[in-house]
Amino acid sequence: MPRKLDPTARRAQRTRTRIKKLASDGRLRLSVFRSSKHISAQLIDDANGVTIASASTLDEAFKKSGKKSSDKTGAAEIGKLIAERAIAKGQKKVVFDRGRYVFHGRVKALAEAAREGGLDF
Repeated sequence: MPRKLDPTARRAQRTRTRIKKLASDGRLRLSVFRSSKHISAQLIDDANGVTIASASTLDEAFKKSGKKSSDKTGAAEIGKLIAERAIAKGQKKVVFDRGRYVFHGRVKALAEAAREGGLDF
């Protein structure tokens, strides 16, 4: 008997399944995790199962900026940071994986800043 998933896990699984179908052409997945105090983003290569680059409000590069980690400006800073790290690795085309989160607020601010930073999704 299959086990029943809670609604947030089911939403995350549904989103990730669609994203992996889109990323079948070799594009990396830009995955976002959000907590009440911090936000982080990772570039994941699903074909090889490795993380290419990551950025978080817990990084030293972010802490030096002096921005607050739990608001939209902090999320936008992380979006810029992950974009420049991705471009340094030679990756511009990605697929955005919002996970179980609604594309609103800090998640949207991170995505828009990553687009402005040069990522294409």
